[in-house]
Amino acid sequence: MNVRVALVLLVLVAACGSGERVTPTAAGPPPLALVGGRVQPAPGAPSVADAVVVIERGVISAVGRRGDVRLPDGAVTLDCAGATVSAGFWNSHVHFTEPVWNDAAFAPPERLAGGLRAMLTSYGFVHVFDTGSLPGNTAALRRRLESGEIAGPSIRMASGSFVPPGGSPYYLRPMRLPELSAPADAERLVPQAVDAGADAIKLFTGSFAERGVIVVMPVDVVRAAVAAAHRRGKLVFAHPSNSAGARAALEGGVDILAHTFPTELDGPWDRSLPGGMRERGMALIPTLKLWPYELRKFVLPAEVVQRVLGNGQAQVRAFADAGGQVLFGTDVGYMTEYDPTDEYVHLAGAGLSYARILAALTTAPAERFGVAALTGRVAPGLAADLTVVDGDPERDIRALARVRYALRGGRIVYSR
Repeated sequence: MNVRVALVLLVLVAACGSGERVTPTAAGPPPLALVGGRVQPAPGAPSVADAVVVIERGVISAVGRRGDVRLPDGAVTLDCAGATVSAGFWNSHVHFTEPVWNDAAFAPPERLAGGLRAMLTSYGFVHVFDTGSLPGNTAALRRRLESGEIAGPSIRMASGSFVPPGGSPYYLRPMRLPELSAPADAERLVPQAVDAGADAIKLFTGSFAERGVIVVMPVDVVRAAVAAAHRRGKLVFAHPSNSAGARAALEGGVDILAHTFPTELDGPWDRSLPGGMRERGMALIPTLKLWPYELRKFVLPAEVVQRVLGNGQAQVRAFADAGGQVLFGTDVGYMTEYDPTDEYVHLAGAGLSYARILAALTTAPAERFGVAALTGRVAPGLAADLTVVDGDPERDIRALARVRYALRGGRIVYSR
């Protein structure tokens, strides 16, 4: 890389951009062209070999084969030979609870930027949904990202983290989460969470109050919380823990199940649930890697770990076979193992094709969260939210974790 290109790339990295502001501004960084990669415009769409993606002022202006696309004057080029270019990835289940995020309003920007690179952007995530952290702290981090001070992903927050009576998770102690004892509690507290900045509401419809003890939220309370959130135009996530918690979410009208529910504490999982979830239009975030991660803490036999993981994979398979919408998410931040490779492998083991996994990373969350007209595909007129991975993930799904570049709104938020 020559000195001029290096300097221009520094400008691109420093320039403020957002994956959800797609109207070009009068001034901005020079055009950027991703050259020579295999472009995957959308899951299931034909790929374009030896392609060029041109970005101008944060927006994709052209996509096509190298010989068919003219580069704008002064364009900076990124060599993508041997790589696959797709829409920027979403991780729809993250947490900002580790010490690196403490005091996000005033923490040194380099500390926060380093944390974002390590946990998210180095794995191609340019949009994330925080499903449970201190809302004020996450909001401060988001403000610093949106100001352009720090390069990183867009952040949405599922707040509230409401539990049934006595249902605060044992693993969060001494912290106690707000309880919903009756529908009236939901009607009062859910709007307060929305007013405090929540983009969605989270319910523990099933919660590990103690090891081996799961408390389930009453369905009438779930319904009241969902109705209160929907009146304010907000989606509802549910943490189920077991089949009873998943059924409470289903019957209560929850939008997104934040985990599979593979535990066997109360017998085999309810095989009627995936089809019912699909019929009700729910989405599912599998978090399959979480189950071996958690069970290793208890030094359980390998066959037990595999059986629980297999239950989760069977739930994903049944849900996907029914046509259900899968969203990619790993519970990273709670999990201190950041690498998502195992999640990709486990999803493939559940029978999801490369196209379905890519959809879970791109088009499905863009649709579910109402921004499909702005992002989620590689097409002219959409935000230049892009992830570039080494190799061909259609042949080796592990390639999805081998990220070369991540861009949000045309801004390079990660470069290896």
